[in-house]
Amino acid sequence: MALMVAFSAFMLWTSFHISKFDSISSPGVFPMLCAALMVVTGLLSVRQAWKASSSAQASQSVFQQFVIQLAPLKLVLFTALIVAYMLALEVTGFLVSSYVFLLLSMQVLGSKKMVVNLLVSALVLICIFIVFRTAFSVILPAGSFLGPFTPEWLK
Repeated sequence: MALMVAFSAFMLWTSFHISKFDSISSPGVFPMLCAALMVVTGLLSVRQAWKASSSAQASQSVFQQFVIQLAPLKLVLFTALIVAYMLALEVTGFLVSSYVFLLLSMQVLGSKKMVVNLLVSALVLICIFIVFRTAFSVILPAGSFLGPFTPEWLK
């Protein structure tokens, strides 16, 4: 967290040099606000981490504390799901890979109602598909494996 605060302070200093805060509408104001917010929230996180470190169990190693606090199983599994989704998107296409991703991500995040997961995934995917096809006129990837078998209206 201390490194994050140092990085945020560096970003604040760098964003200040964009326009030296000449006016409220100068180009550097928004980056300065963002960096200042990063500094403040970073300092709050440092304070919270400092308090939490004093209450950490002495029997745990630093690696065990890292795994418990920063890399819990849910986070690792969800990150693996995102990577698998990115890789599957090109092969199986948007519809199949997105449906499987939504379904599995709900499972990983704790939903135990399989029928609800199946329905919610389908409804969300239908809505996304309709919005992107009609409102944005975006052609979603059909996939190299399933693309030749996908009906034209789904491409």
